[in-house]
Amino acid sequence: MTTPVAAAFIYSPELAGHVLREDHPLRPHRLRLAYDLLAAYGVFEQPGALLAVPRPATTEELLPVHSAEYIEAVRLLNRGDEHVNAARYNFNALGDNPPYPGMFEAALLSTGASLLAADLVMSGDVRIAFNASGGLHHAMRDRASGFCVFNDPAVAIAHLVARGQRVAYVDVDAHHGDGVQAAFYGSDQVLTISIHESGRYLFPGSGEVRESGESAGRGHSVNLPLLPYTDDDTYMWAFEATVPPLLEAFAPQVLVLQLGVDAHYLDPLAHLQLTTRAYSVILPRLLGLASKVVALGGGGYDIAAVARVWALEYGWMLGIDLPDEIPEAYQDTYGVKALRDPQPPQFDPSVIDRNLTYAEAQVTAIKATVFPFHGL
Repeated sequence: MTTPVAAAFIYSPELAGHVLREDHPLRPHRLRLAYDLLAAYGVFEQPGALLAVPRPATTEELLPVHSAEYIEAVRLLNRGDEHVNAARYNFNALGDNPPYPGMFEAALLSTGASLLAADLVMSGDVRIAFNASGGLHHAMRDRASGFCVFNDPAVAIAHLVARGQRVAYVDVDAHHGDGVQAAFYGSDQVLTISIHESGRYLFPGSGEVRESGESAGRGHSVNLPLLPYTDDDTYMWAFEATVPPLLEAFAPQVLVLQLGVDAHYLDPLAHLQLTTRAYSVILPRLLGLASKVVALGGGGYDIAAVARVWALEYGWMLGIDLPDEIPEAYQDTYGVKALRDPQPPQFDPSVIDRNLTYAEAQVTAIKATVFPFHGL
């Protein structure tokens, strides 16, 4: 009897081979580190594992989310066409979104990988599919944003909705999932939940509780902003108080996860202070709330920490708790000997109290403004 596939991991070296700019903080090489670490543990030989090769998205598959004009501009900028006004589409050689050789192909491939994840899950042959190269949640309909060219989570969600699926999206990236929220702000077929560092302190500056949807989508955009230096305990409490009740009430047919790791305490661009302890609670909890899961990557700029967390998470998708000791040949690559973090960062009790009080206020506001739309 064939062993059913529990979780697919979507990867090819082409996903990790491009360079946005030599000094750019987003380094696709982190995908190779995660793949190598999983391979070193022998995870892909485990029962229930599937290593899947991505395919590029077509321009037609992008159109539910991105304008034809924008898609064509990306294609021309990729070729170095100087007649395109790059700034009009929020590209700048020295900014967050530099045009670079191979940009169009790289963006199509990572988006196609997310579409493949959706199709694998929809086929019924795979319960969970993980595209670590995806999760590029800031791109808007007609412009790049926040290192993101095409918004693969929104494209994958639109693909699922077009096939009659009711979709919930949960985003644990440190940055607000503004592009996905914008794409479905008026829809009651998609519930978007973003847990992030407050936009008062971090890009993109949005994601307040009051951003809760419009028209048919009222109550279907959920934002849980947290203060800088929020620790594991406060984060996990706020998560548990909001996310499981909403998912249980909404009852999605497919759950799409954005698993950015820039909320990790070692991340150089954000200020949340999560450790592998929090991730070990959050992801298994989410996986227990849905029968079909599309998992995507996202932010994360300490690339060794990103690889460790994503390796752990793919293990949990398979029902495997990977051994803590990193295989000896790879320990220097990750700068540590252990997969899990040691003791968490220590804070003054006044900081913990302040952050918990703020989180409690946000949870109270969500319960007042969003929960009633879901009968809670």
